[in-house]
Amino acid sequence: MPDWDEDSPKLRGNLVKVLRGIRDAAQQRQPLTLDPIRGWHRGTMKGLDVPHKKFVGYFRGEAGLKGIEVAIGKHSGTPSGQVAAELSDFTDRLGRALSSLDAAITSGADLIADQLEAVLQVCAWAHSEWVRIHPLVNGNGRTARLLANAIALRYGLPPFVRLRPRPNYGYSEAADASMRGDYRPLAQAFHHMLKAVLSEP
Repeated sequence: MPDWDEDSPKLRGNLVKVLRGIRDAAQQRQPLTLDPIRGWHRGTMKGLDVPHKKFVGYFRGEAGLKGIEVAIGKHSGTPSGQVAAELSDFTDRLGRALSSLDAAITSGADLIADQLEAVLQVCAWAHSEWVRIHPLVNGNGRTARLLANAIALRYGLPPFVRLRPRPNYGYSEAADASMRGDYRPLAQAFHHMLKAVLSEP
């Protein structure tokens, strides 16, 4: 059984299956709340060797995960006792952003330049906030990339953020900026990633 952090065929297969479900929900513009995101995490970890079952589909600070802290390089994720409040704020803000985009962008319509920019900004903000909070014990980067792709698919864009291996175009440096609360470098990286995907034959 592959390790939960190993770049294995099993993990990649799981990611493909989860992304298919995300595509279907995005096309229907279903609410993007914590419940489906928990499901994504469970789906990506299915059949992998995890240290403890409470690490899958649960957030730091919940029962069994109280006091579990994470560090990413020199940056620390949100303290576990504050994760629930920050996730609540995150989902409220994301819900308002998506409601605004839903009202402005007709389902199935081609995006004009301003709409495309608005979608990419929300993709970058949501990804960056998820990484900054780091609510999961493991798999936050993969989940953040799924989240960005879910928003892109909602508005007719392809899933342009590569899941495994990690994307290039300055993604690692942008993720570091995200940990400091700055999502602008990631928005720039997303522009490059989308352009690259759209230019593929």
